[in-house]
Amino acid sequence: MPDRIYLDNAATSFPKPATVYDAVDHYQRKLGVAVGRGAYAQAMEVQAVVSRCRKKAADLLHAESPERIVFTFNGTDSLNVAIHGILRPGDHVVTSIVEHNSVVRPLSELKSRYGVEVTTVAADATGLVNPGDVKSAMQPNTRLVAMIHASNVVGTVQPVQEIADIVRKTDALMLVDAAQSAGHLPIDVSQFSVDLLACPGHKGLLGPLGTGLLYVRPGLERQLASFRQGGTGSNSEDDAQPGFLPDRYESGNHNAPGLFGLEAGLEYVLNRGVDSLRDHERELTAQLLEGLSGIGGLKTYGPLRVEDRLGVVSLNVEGFEPQILAGILDENFGVQARAGLHCAPGAHRCVGTFDSGGAVRLSVGPFTTGGNVDSATRALRAIAGAG
Repeated sequence: MPDRIYLDNAATSFPKPATVYDAVDHYQRKLGVAVGRGAYAQAMEVQAVVSRCRKKAADLLHAESPERIVFTFNGTDSLNVAIHGILRPGDHVVTSIVEHNSVVRPLSELKSRYGVEVTTVAADATGLVNPGDVKSAMQPNTRLVAMIHASNVVGTVQPVQEIADIVRKTDALMLVDAAQSAGHLPIDVSQFSVDLLACPGHKGLLGPLGTGLLYVRPGLERQLASFRQGGTGSNSEDDAQPGFLPDRYESGNHNAPGLFGLEAGLEYVLNRGVDSLRDHERELTAQLLEGLSGIGGLKTYGPLRVEDRLGVVSLNVEGFEPQILAGILDENFGVQARAGLHCAPGAHRCVGTFDSGGAVRLSVGPFTTGGNVDSATRALRAIAGAG
């Protein structure tokens, strides 16, 4: 087998920093107790690490306090907590064609269940949404604007700040899906003026699978209903869910080993710096796009300028179905990429790849090297030439 060249970081980052593996192993072997459920030494150590994790997430996002960060089980869970917690019968939502199914499907469910009205704005051929279209789509009963920060299909960075400025002048709330941008782009929730921001812990934050975050703006807990109820280790004498953060939205046992790993991942991101990680990603993306540009029969999608996109490049090669192409890359060259519709069929319709079964997506990460990128472009050149 050829050496493994992992270029599927948009799905989940790999490898993780060594400290992430060490943190998870330390919890599993030495601690192994629940979060917030005891006062003995091991329980106190677990609580301290989880509290540090919350503080580091708040620092990364520039949240007002650690309590504004709610732990969830993935980005999809975070989005569901937000969407199901905010929307009521008769509400109207504005979203975009390039959203992930983690937004599309909850909205579809609420449309079917409660008659929530959804307006989906278009995007151009690069996947970019026009803020003016969002403004035009808003109605007097618009309750929520749900917008992806960066496309998981073509990496297009959306004008979130401009859209948030429009929303702020209305009674609507702004939800940002930062699944691809957290840890990749600088995010300041106060500067963005967003109400809710959701992301997983296992992508740009470099934590394990099974972790996620939801930022909740101060005061919004009075409007955001709890998605699930149960034991929190607090107010145990009361049959009602606690009204304070983060307990209001964190019922049941936490994914403690995952949060140990997430704390270590966040520490890595904070120490290396998001700007430094962004520079690394931009350099590799430019190298990738340049290497692909001269290959006959190969087409890439999304913005031309690396400044307008993240390290996500989707492509097709003439004569090869996406799944077949990805299989050849893996089996013959060790290049691991994801093919298909990437749980975002609207984005593929937008860039023109839906009818062909989607595309092959290459996505770089903090530990991707220039040599990895060269290997991938050489592989694609060989495949295209053979085709």
